[in-house]
Amino acid sequence: MESAYINSAWSLLVPVVAIGLAVITRQVLLSLGAGVIVGALLLTNFDPLAAVIHIAEAFKGVFWEDGVPNSWVFWQEGGPNTWNIYILLFLVVLGIITSFISLMGGSNAFAEWARQRVKTQQGSQLMTFCLGIFIFIDDYFNSLAVGNICRPITDRQQISRAKLAYMIDSTAAPVCVLTPISSWGAYIIALIGGLLVAHEVTGYTALSAFITIVPMNLYPLFALLMVLAVILLKLDIGPMRQHTENALNGQLFSTERGTPPGSIELQTDRQGKVIDLVLPVVVLIAATIYFMVSTGAEALAKDGKPFSILGAFELTDVAKSLVYGGLGGLAVSVVLSVFRSLSIGDYAKGLLNGLKAMLPAIYILVFAWMLTGIIGELETGKYLAGLVKDVLNLAYLPLILFIVSGIMAFATGTSWGTFGIMLPIAGDMAGATEISMMLPMFAAVLAGSVFGDHCSPISDTTILSSTGASCHHIDHVVTQLPYALVTAFVAAVGFLVLGFTDSTLMALMSSFIVFAIAVGIMKVISNKG
Repeated sequence: MESAYINSAWSLLVPVVAIGLAVITRQVLLSLGAGVIVGALLLTNFDPLAAVIHIAEAFKGVFWEDGVPNSWVFWQEGGPNTWNIYILLFLVVLGIITSFISLMGGSNAFAEWARQRVKTQQGSQLMTFCLGIFIFIDDYFNSLAVGNICRPITDRQQISRAKLAYMIDSTAAPVCVLTPISSWGAYIIALIGGLLVAHEVTGYTALSAFITIVPMNLYPLFALLMVLAVILLKLDIGPMRQHTENALNGQLFSTERGTPPGSIELQTDRQGKVIDLVLPVVVLIAATIYFMVSTGAEALAKDGKPFSILGAFELTDVAKSLVYGGLGGLAVSVVLSVFRSLSIGDYAKGLLNGLKAMLPAIYILVFAWMLTGIIGELETGKYLAGLVKDVLNLAYLPLILFIVSGIMAFATGTSWGTFGIMLPIAGDMAGATEISMMLPMFAAVLAGSVFGDHCSPISDTTILSSTGASCHHIDHVVTQLPYALVTAFVAAVGFLVLGFTDSTLMALMSSFIVFAIAVGIMKVISNKG
């Protein structure tokens, strides 16, 4: 039974409830659960029994697609939701790897090695920034890998977990969305390629169009610059200031809500070695890249297409590659642990603590996926997208598409879903008005989607950044928001200029001027505090 609230303003109620409660109560699971309940009630016209059944179906949908038949032989119909299952498995594997590394003394050894070379807070933050840019293959992988590598070092330098989460989040999606050889780049290139063909645009290939869009993709560009400014100028504003002050006093995260997701707190007297941390991570990265290329190559061969790196990344199975790469890293950590004389009890402790550390993140992800599915059924995104079609002034379209894409990604918690809805709309609008504005409008959609995803407490990438930094999720959302909003304003000015001048250079220059002014104001605020 279809709800009367589908594709109407009422569909906004669900994200408003979930996000509003998350900000007010700072209880993520409570807020996500409330959003799921409200959404189920809307979809079932407030029939309580039907709503309970719908919630059960939403939970099942996280793990199983296309339904399960009324028999115990469930594999005869439907199939597992491999993306979600693999992501959850990767979290568990990564938690166990981190636990073993800690148990062997690898984290302490690496932190001590880094302490001798990275002697300042600024140095540890710059290392995090550079590593975030270096790992550009996938944002999930970036968030979790960078967090686990850098956390021992930033902890030693008394950098708050909230600031670490901000640096991770602001160098994950922004880098991936600007890089053609990444899971994001391949997905976007595939979407853009289809739209160019549909609108008979022959002046660009899909790849050249993507590269042309990069300097117009203002929010990710200035998000990266903002991280640098925060590091170099020590810009602590809003709630981030309190977290920074707490960290200087030895409190790296908020203690009133207990241990945050992703924390591995194992005490060990073993004298570990730097290789105990570095080798598993290097193998994990190398194996993940290998499997991303190989799974993409298999898909190309199945379609009868010649092999190419870009083609492989376009068709790669990211989630499966993460699990395979994680298992490679886990195997190496187990081999290394043999040389550290771990007992059977140590292995059991490592497994249990690794799983325990990731359970909060798993709970949040499952609830977020349920909520995202319900929001999709309510067609919240389509309702928001429909608002754009009433706009006729061409010069304002990049700015409006940026704002609407941001709102949609914020409300739905998915940038990829926003890409899928808004890029075709942008293409249709450009085709019906001025075809030369197609690429600037695509850039506005991409930038707005990343902005909204950054700010949304129901976004899986935001959740995984919190997990990677071992920071309480809402602490990360609240502390990142002021920086994201300032960066969004900078990008909005640029898109307004881009719409009126059709000049990428003018848009970049105007955004940079506003950025410099904004950073100056933030520096004054930071100094006064």
